[in-house]
Amino acid sequence: MAREGARGLTFRAVDAEAGVPKGTASNYFPSRDALLDQVGAHIHVRLAPDPARVEETLRAPRDRELVVRFTRDILRRLHADRAGYLALLELRLEATRRPDLRAGFTETIRARLEDSIAFHLDSGLPGDRTTVVLLYIAMTGLIVESLTLPGVLGDEEALVSALVDRAAAIAAR
Repeated sequence: MAREGARGLTFRAVDAEAGVPKGTASNYFPSRDALLDQVGAHIHVRLAPDPARVEETLRAPRDRELVVRFTRDILRRLHADRAGYLALLELRLEATRRPDLRAGFTETIRARLEDSIAFHLDSGLPGDRTTVVLLYIAMTGLIVESLTLPGVLGDEEALVSALVDRAAAIAAR
């Protein structure tokens, strides 16, 4: 997905990448849409934070700096797995052209956002639901810029600190 885009994700390409005989992928996926759905599910697993790292991070005080640390971890994972995030972006773009894919992908993204909101609130981090949604929107834009036009935004780490401050201030109004 990251290298060739959604159009390049064919059964033959999957077979070749996996080093299996031609026709193998079609035995596991009844359609290309099913293949795309599974790619989407796998990408979210692949890009999820390491539970041990989350647990370790949660040992810190529940303050603004902890929100910054979690948000910066998204950047760290982005830079560590650029291909995974590009694949996710490709799926988003493909979902704009395929209503059936869009419906399932929308539900997946919505569920991930709700999980993030619940984690934030249940962990006692400062801010409310709106804070998390604003951070999600801002980080989505930062990720797109970082993937497509690296260097445009400058110091992404400093931007994360500013995003957390501004999102908390807006939510507090």
